[in-house]
Amino acid sequence: MAESFDVPPGGGAFVLPHLAVGLFLNDQPDHRIAVGSDRRRPVPLAAGEGWILPAGASGICEYDAPLSYLKLALPTALLADVGFERARDAGPVVGRIDPLLAGLARQAVASAKEPASLYRDTMELALAAHLAHLLSPRAAGTAAADDRRLQRAVAYIQDNIAEDLSLEEIAAEAAISRFHFVRAFRNAFGTSPYQYVIRERMERAGILLKTTRLPVAEVAARVGYGDVSRFGRHFRRHAGVTPAAFRTG
Repeated sequence: MAESFDVPPGGGAFVLPHLAVGLFLNDQPDHRIAVGSDRRRPVPLAAGEGWILPAGASGICEYDAPLSYLKLALPTALLADVGFERARDAGPVVGRIDPLLAGLARQAVASAKEPASLYRDTMELALAAHLAHLLSPRAAGTAAADDRRLQRAVAYIQDNIAEDLSLEEIAAEAAISRFHFVRAFRNAFGTSPYQYVIRERMERAGILLKTTRLPVAEVAARVGYGDVSRFGRHFRRHAGVTPAAFRTG
């Protein structure tokens, strides 16, 4: 979905099977582009600018200096999750990129090589939802969820707190699409599912630290952390002290 590139001067023809976002990381004053034809037009782009092109777009892109850029392709299924199913109807955008979209794009590329996780799922949905809002402000509506569905999701989190939870699995317990689940969950609990899971893990860890003599590494494993240093950072952010200090305090 998300990649970064460093390419020499040149360019060439392109065909995009999915709606895509490109973000230039260096200035390209001699950039030229043609979308849907071979008639190139000069569109100078500065670092932080770029393009949003619909699914099925084709054309030519040329530049006279080495280019560093990010590219994100948003599959139809991801856009459907946020209620935006007309990706082919989105008009091309070439030039200024919304700052929040640019920031989300950078985060998506930074986490692209990491294993699938609740955090990465949440970031992908946030990016798709914001893009849908930019291209069609009324496309990504809200959906209400009754408390019983959310409580099923919460129970699933509690029962699987030590597992590698995914947003898809949690939302499936509530029988709500991932995007609508995130919105309903935030409305009900005042936080995202990702932050909720972290908080519950830290609360569970605190109980284990105070009531058992388990090594910190074992406590971390029992609340879903194979990386003890990452667990320590999250715990300190949550409790204000290290796990060891919390245990003896």
